[in-house]
Amino acid sequence: MADLKHSKLLETARELDRSGDGESAVKAYRQYLQVEPRSAVGWGELGGLLMVLGRLDEAKEACDKALRLDPNLLGTRINAACVLMHQGHLDQAEEMFRWILDTDPQRNDARLALAECLVKKADFEGAKTVLEQMLQQDPASLPAHQMLGHIFHRTGRWVEYQKEIERRSSVVPTCDYVEYERGYLGLLFGDMPASWSKYEARWRVPRLTGPMRDFKQPRWNGEPFAGKTLLLHYEQGIGDTIMFVRYAPMVKARGGKVILEVQPAVVDLAGTCPGVDAVVAHGQPLPPFDLQIPLMSLPMVFKTDLNSIPAEIPYLDVPKQVPNQEWIAKVIAATSKCARIGLVWAGNPAHRTDAVRSISTELLKPLANLPNVFWFGFQFHNPEPPPLPRFISLVPWLNNFSDTAYALSGMDLVITVDTSVAHLAGAMGIPTLLLLPYTSDWRWLLNREDSPWYPTMRIYRQSAPEDWVGVIRRVVADLSDSPQ
Repeated sequence: MADLKHSKLLETARELDRSGDGESAVKAYRQYLQVEPRSAVGWGELGGLLMVLGRLDEAKEACDKALRLDPNLLGTRINAACVLMHQGHLDQAEEMFRWILDTDPQRNDARLALAECLVKKADFEGAKTVLEQMLQQDPASLPAHQMLGHIFHRTGRWVEYQKEIERRSSVVPTCDYVEYERGYLGLLFGDMPASWSKYEARWRVPRLTGPMRDFKQPRWNGEPFAGKTLLLHYEQGIGDTIMFVRYAPMVKARGGKVILEVQPAVVDLAGTCPGVDAVVAHGQPLPPFDLQIPLMSLPMVFKTDLNSIPAEIPYLDVPKQVPNQEWIAKVIAATSKCARIGLVWAGNPAHRTDAVRSISTELLKPLANLPNVFWFGFQFHNPEPPPLPRFISLVPWLNNFSDTAYALSGMDLVITVDTSVAHLAGAMGIPTLLLLPYTSDWRWLLNREDSPWYPTMRIYRQSAPEDWVGVIRRVVADLSDSPQ
């Protein structure tokens, strides 16, 4: 009876894991392991779950315990190697993945993880070779095809990327991810409006959008809605919300009341957009409404092309209530005889592409050659100050986007990587230099130094992968030639 009870504990943990309730699953696994401390399988499964949850130190400890109990658990060895990879120990992880594949050449989960490790090491050709080997064994492996597409995107090999999408569609003909990638690539090429409808496939691909909604009210398709209420709701990051709320005046022109649901941090800021009658923070009760549509589907509804992007700026302004306005004003006013430049050099480290888009502070050192500049940091993550004279971090006074908007309004120029601050500065009409990696998100298009979405923005792209040195050099040269 005791063994049966214990097995039920293990099955409960597995069921919670399958349902997506990771934290409850961790508790259930630990409860099971209290009564079965020598269960190598239990420790191994817990280690894999902790790795997925990002609790890497705990994951390593659990995997190590499992492998001490049973060194032959190859699945746990793969998880242990993945932990090393996510901790940045790439050489050790690669060595372990290759050992696993030497032991069992059929382990495509190890092969896929090895390819990911090689991508992190920027060994794109090595990763491509591993993935092609994997596809020889399993031609319909969607993860392998997806990672190949990622490699071609990272390296700007667009023809190969398109061929890979078509190859994938031949072996996985009903794949929503293929349709999404066609839309993504088409938008990157500026092929609007045809690609907007393909981009809608994002809703059918797990973890591409969020939060997932299940509204009973019908989706709005652009028809007049006089006398009715329409809900516009966010779906991805704050930068996306700031970028696409610009459509609110166009929506308002077709009907009655427009309600906007956004992330709590931008409620007051979003309320400054024309065409918005009311703003609700996500998580708060919604008022009654008749129709609904996600913000990022509005370009499809309005058949937006490169010549019809609504780019009348500013479309966002400083909210009436700015909690730290007095303190921010004092800090900025004390720098009256120099140019004021806002600076963001890194994004949220949890973002899947952050390692590509962020810049180490040491690489910003050439900016110190610009005379008569006060630098203002809008850097929320990676707060280590750059080696620049007259640098002031404004972050202690930036408790929300109302504070951030007010501080940005005092800047003569903003220099930033691809973050929400870039979108906010662009939406407010502030001159902005956007620093982009060699390949970037679809919204910045290809081979352009301007943005049709933000008229006051100028784009500086890497001329080769990871070449931030050249980007900063061009910024310094251009600003040195411009009057401060």
